[in-house]
Amino acid sequence: MTTPKGAGFIAAVAILSLTVIQLVVGAFGGFDQFEGKGFGYRLIVYPILMLIVPFIWWRKSKSADLPWGAFALIMSPFLVDVTGNTLDLYDSVDWWDNANHFFNWTLLLWGCGLLLRLIWTGPTWALVLTITGLGAILAVGWEIGEWYTFIRRGTELDGAYEDTLSDELLGTLGALVAALIVGRRRKAD
Repeated sequence: MTTPKGAGFIAAVAILSLTVIQLVVGAFGGFDQFEGKGFGYRLIVYPILMLIVPFIWWRKSKSADLPWGAFALIMSPFLVDVTGNTLDLYDSVDWWDNANHFFNWTLLLWGCGLLLRLIWTGPTWALVLTITGLGAILAVGWEIGEWYTFIRRGTELDGAYEDTLSDELLGTLGALVAALIVGRRRKAD
């Protein structure tokens, strides 16, 4: 196998590396902004989630050229999330969590949508609905993960219901924006 070249590959490696470095600091650094936010879980789960799609695509692909740009988009929300914690933005900027759910889901589903577009044979409108629906499912799954890892035993339980609903809504809207971007580009292709 040849070594991948190109901006997408470099971006994916940089995103993964920066994320893992911050996860290690968060799990073992003893800084206040990481307390009670499940960084031990994240250190294990985030790299797996970041690498699972490229791994599966590589295993199934018949081509040496992998869609690294799409993989980098899928990986980038993990870097944004961890960086937000490193800079203490979740606790110091009121709107950060909401913006994060919207924009991270836009990035995540844009990457997923680009991958789907490579294999999609149906109409564009169905692709847009599929990407949006996948985003909604992933938003619900994410919120279940947040609840399990740090909300149910943490200090954020009082406002968890409202926060969960808004996060799911914003994630779904971000997925819709990504779906419209991917659908628009598909029509132009």
